[in-house]
Amino acid sequence: MVRIQIREQSFIARIACIVLKQKKVAVVTGNIIHLYNTGKEEFLSNKRWLQHELVHVLQYREHGHLKFISLYLWESLKKGYHQNRFEKEARLYEDEPALSANVQVI
Repeated sequence: MVRIQIREQSFIARIACIVLKQKKVAVVTGNIIHLYNTGKEEFLSNKRWLQHELVHVLQYREHGHLKFISLYLWESLKKGYHQNRFEKEARLYEDEPALSANVQVI
């Protein structure tokens, strides 16, 4: 069971909105999914987006907080956001329904 928290109108996600020049953003820190300009219901109903962010939750679990953040930022600086290996992996699993089948929002 993957337990996640969702925070709407998060300051962290707002910063990502500005940096990524996107209207709606989700950002993961550990098991918390931070949202900006989208609501919890809209986010949870978008299975591809949910599954993408769940991959990041699992990546945090695999590497630990500090190591994942360091690796993620290094990849982004070195290769850019879209070629970052963690983003590429998350995109690969967007159509994998098994990821969201075992989620509990707390």
